[in-house]
Amino acid sequence: MDLVKFVQDEFVTKKEWPVFGAGDTITVFYEIREGSKTRTQFYRGVVIQRKGSGLTETFTIRKMSGTIGVERIFPVNLPAIQKIEVNKRGKVRRARIYYFRELTGKKARIKERRIK
Repeated sequence: MDLVKFVQDEFVTKKEWPVFGAGDTITVFYEIREGSKTRTQFYRGVVIQRKGSGLTETFTIRKMSGTIGVERIFPVNLPAIQKIEVNKRGKVRRARIYYFRELTGKKARIKERRIK
């Protein structure tokens, strides 16, 4: 078990991202490789959950594409992620806001948390 931890510490590069959690609206800029070309694409949505710990930590983002909700799971230490911007801090009362999936219209708004 210590060997796995050693390899993770040595070879996986940890990146420093801003602090964000469930209910926050964030924009993730990530690199896409198509053949020999690379381009940067962004994905903006509400964080549904953060799951795991250490190098296996992931976060799920939900955005609305027209009337259809689209969710995407990003590993925190994905090398393709270039930067993460926190657009809004959301005030929610739980760590995993799965109930957010069923909400539509005005109910699907999250109150903004004021930063002191």
